[in-house]
Amino acid sequence: MQEDMYSVEQVAALLGLHVRTVRSYIRSGRLNAVRIGKQYRISRSDLEQLTGRPTEPAHTAGAVEVSSIVQIDGVDRSAADRLGTLVLAGVGADRTLRVQTIHDEDRKRLKIIVIGEMAETAEVLQLLDSVLNSESGLFTAENP
Repeated sequence: MQEDMYSVEQVAALLGLHVRTVRSYIRSGRLNAVRIGKQYRISRSDLEQLTGRPTEPAHTAGAVEVSSIVQIDGVDRSAADRLGTLVLAGVGADRTLRVQTIHDEDRKRLKIIVIGEMAETAEVLQLLDSVLNSESGLFTAENP
């Protein structure tokens, strides 16, 4: 019988913790994990040992995860920083979304990668759409 294995992100979502907290538990030895390549995997029995209670399966029927990449051209460094801060603030600390921003200074291009549940990802995309399509000019390269 093969035992269920969870990623750090899945354990964080199941326990309602931040991913960094779960990694800290692993490094301190509080939570046993196996390193596979560059990622940790936690067995169901090790997770149950930490919590002292049975663990629900990480994947339920009908679970959906969305990966989105938004590419915005003509963005200077200061606008990229402002937009990245806005997106991260919009995501908040209690969400399960993973967000990464990458700015290419030479091409003046910003990429925002959003991975997570469909509804939460849609909220971030709507936030981006409303900011980028506003008349304020707040996130254009021409804005000082």
